[in-house]
Amino acid sequence: MSEGTMQRRAQRDDQRDQSAQRARRLRRALAGVAAVPVILVAAGCSSGSDSDSGSGGSGQKDSGSGANSSVSASPTVQAAAYQRLPKACAVLSSKTLTGLVPKGAKSGKEGTSNDTASRASCSWSSLENKGVKGSQFRWLNVSLLRFDSDTTRGTGEKQAQAYYEQQVQDAQAVSGAKNMKSEPLAGTGDVATTVRYDLKKKEGAFKQQTVVARVENVVVTLDYNGAGLAGEKTPSADGLATAAQKAAKEAVTAVASVNGSAGTASPSPSKSASSSPSKSPSKSASPSASKSASSSASKSASASPSRSVSKKS
Repeated sequence: MSEGTMQRRAQRDDQRDQSAQRARRLRRALAGVAAVPVILVAAGCSSGSDSDSGSGGSGQKDSGSGANSSVSASPTVQAAAYQRLPKACAVLSSKTLTGLVPKGAKSGKEGTSNDTASRASCSWSSLENKGVKGSQFRWLNVSLLRFDSDTTRGTGEKQAQAYYEQQVQDAQAVSGAKNMKSEPLAGTGDVATTVRYDLKKKEGAFKQQTVVARVENVVVTLDYNGAGLAGEKTPSADGLATAAQKAAKEAVTAVASVNGSAGTASPSPSKSASSSPSKSPSKSASPSASKSASSSASKSASASPSRSVSKKS
């Protein structure tokens, strides 16, 4: 083989090697270009999956949060047993009034109230004038206060019990009272107390009897005092106390009767628990209401008897 032939073959081999190398580089380049969209698509799918997963997780979290934040049930309180009050001037019979205020049985004066279903009172004054031999004076007052159940203040019975205790304390704290005596009274409502004391006035020596009783959600306060004036004999404290206690029991019975209860301390069976308080519980439990209802007790002890004595029945 000639030298020229060998040189041409070598050149052809070099050309084939170069062509093969270019072909390999081209295939690698094309393979790299083709891989780019695959990576982008995969990245896009991965991103979408993560986004969907994240939103799904968020949705589940919100759902769980909504389930956990359930609305709590509204608080309830047992309904008050008694919804009415009797007319204060009618809680005592004519016979009872005649025994307590002989000359004033028909002179009942009803107290002012803007809510007679919650607050009521009536007073009687009696002066038996015996001329030069002196006079017998009697004064009687009956106050009724009813409490409604309230979700913030509690049941009507609970409020009435607190007011009952306050009334007893007020009766025991009268200024100038002497020979103070307090005793529980059985058979009158759910709980009752009699407070007795003497009170010296310029007109004479007064014997004061205060009976406070609670029946369910109603408090009855009965004030009764008497005096012998112008030389007349001072009435018996025991006799006044017995009469006052009997009258208080009658008043408690009147409260139960007007509410359809046969007993003096048992609520009507038709009453059921309720969360909605009846008419203006805040009024009946307010300090102003308490002051109004308890003013009768202080009036009987601190008001000048001369004003009542001057009014003949």
